[in-house]
Amino acid sequence: MALHDEQTETRAQALVVRPAEESDVPALCDLLNEIIGIGGTTANEVPFTHGTFRDHFLGGADHISCLMVEDAAGSAAGFQILVRNSKLPDGWVDVATFARVHPKTRGAGTALFAKTVPLARGLGFAAINATIRADNTGGLAYYDKMGFRTYSVEPGVPLNDGTPVDRVSKKYTVG
Repeated sequence: MALHDEQTETRAQALVVRPAEESDVPALCDLLNEIIGIGGTTANEVPFTHGTFRDHFLGGADHISCLMVEDAAGSAAGFQILVRNSKLPDGWVDVATFARVHPKTRGAGTALFAKTVPLARGLGFAAINATIRADNTGGLAYYDKMGFRTYSVEPGVPLNDGTPVDRVSKKYTVG
């Protein structure tokens, strides 16, 4: 096995993906609020309280799943949600991914998606939709790396301050 492969394997073994629980809310909320505070990578512009985070990401009528990834120390390194969206075609589901900024954890998003795809398949979904701000180059690159392909762009969706930012919708075929 090449050194690169050994490093990748060690990194992957250090990450644990599991369903998020009520006790994870403070850590995941803090992780997301840091991303919101930095700006430029999420459509969420208003910080969450623990209650609003719980209601939005761990429950609600459209909620399907919230998986989180922990690093080797057991700290939250990111999370990924699946939610129903009535604007999508039948058999489609929305995904959103949030990865810790400080410190970054290589492979967190890949580890999450590796668990999300079989979950979506097992629930009978044919496609996963990701809608990303066009100025979120890291998010666009992540979803491309996971195998998503652009199928639609909604031009000039205004941010809270009125700044227009395109939204790029990408599809992953679960099949």
